[in-house]
Amino acid sequence: MARSNGGDDPLTRRDYVKYGGGVLGGTLLAGCTGDTGDGDGSTETTAEESTPEPAETETETATPEDTSYTVTMAPVGDVTFEEVPETFTVYESGYADMGIALGKGDDLLAVGNKGRFYTDHLAELDGVSVDESKITQLLGDSYAIDSELFYELDSDVHLIDPQWLLNNGFFKLEQSDLENVREDVGPFIGNTIFRRTDSWHTYRYYTMYGAFEKVAQVFQRHDRYEAVKRIHDETVADVQAKLPAPDARPNALLTFAGGTEPEAFYPYRLSGLGTNKKQFHDLGLSDALAGTGIQGLSTNDRGQIDYETMLQVDPDSILVRGHEGQTRAEFRDTVLAFMKQHDVASELTAVQEGRVFRGGPIYQGPLQHLFNLERFATLYFPDRFSGELFSRAELSAAVNGEA
Repeated sequence: MARSNGGDDPLTRRDYVKYGGGVLGGTLLAGCTGDTGDGDGSTETTAEESTPEPAETETETATPEDTSYTVTMAPVGDVTFEEVPETFTVYESGYADMGIALGKGDDLLAVGNKGRFYTDHLAELDGVSVDESKITQLLGDSYAIDSELFYELDSDVHLIDPQWLLNNGFFKLEQSDLENVREDVGPFIGNTIFRRTDSWHTYRYYTMYGAFEKVAQVFQRHDRYEAVKRIHDETVADVQAKLPAPDARPNALLTFAGGTEPEAFYPYRLSGLGTNKKQFHDLGLSDALAGTGIQGLSTNDRGQIDYETMLQVDPDSILVRGHEGQTRAEFRDTVLAFMKQHDVASELTAVQEGRVFRGGPIYQGPLQHLFNLERFATLYFPDRFSGELFSRAELSAAVNGEA
């Protein structure tokens, strides 16, 4: 018999997910309870067993199969699911890409910022799509998030790091808000992985595939995770085997600048960790700011650099974020064209050699990463890479559960 929720009706599937999410782990922001694995690839899903009370009749009755399972992920710790959740909400759209990679695109209800949710790559994968018109944005006016929106969405699970929501003051969310959502709607499970510059993030980080495996455990689709990971591992190995020697690879200055005629830039440190830079690390690009004393963009340092400062560094290449809505040709005909006409920017080696590129998304998941790895491999090393570097048909089959 289903557990009661205090009324006369048995629990629904939604209630199974909701109440299961609050069974273990103490408070919402408990430490990484039980998460003692040394690597991101360790499997931490466990099944709980329950023993029913002996029947009070002489007739032997069958014991209902316990379908509950627990996923452990910092910072929340243990999250128990009585049944597999269907619908989900994310903040970082990299987690949306993970869900899509597991064949859950139709069940995505919301992302944090739709302006940073890119899906163009899905057009190259047969049978893989997401209807963006049906996806809600969590951010409201002045970047605040209305906690009532979580109730309206009614997601089975929130693939969101609650510490991210609490430590960004402009969201205007309190711990009590998230506790109520967890109790009344569905659990939170997630880890801020796109960057590693937040002082409050004192708990374990996960790599892209470490987090992806956790999401696969949540949705019980480990086979699709393994199929996508196999393509990733083979593609990265093939690309790295063909790269030139480290001292023959260019360095790169990773920046952020909006507008098509930028005069000032927020610098990132390419050497820093976080899933947003994975493709650059896979390609062995070095950080042009190494040894310069210039710090990167973070929550605490939002300093800018201009073309004069860039000229002192004179990087081999420049990556400019904030332009993923443009095509490669549109970026070349606006941002790069402006730089070529600028008195100082035109003296930069990267500008003169045409090595100024769009910098890629801030949030990315496993599908996006494969396309971005291919994109930047062919941009930086056109004499070694061209065309498709991985099979679209194989990736489609992996996502659709046909691999």
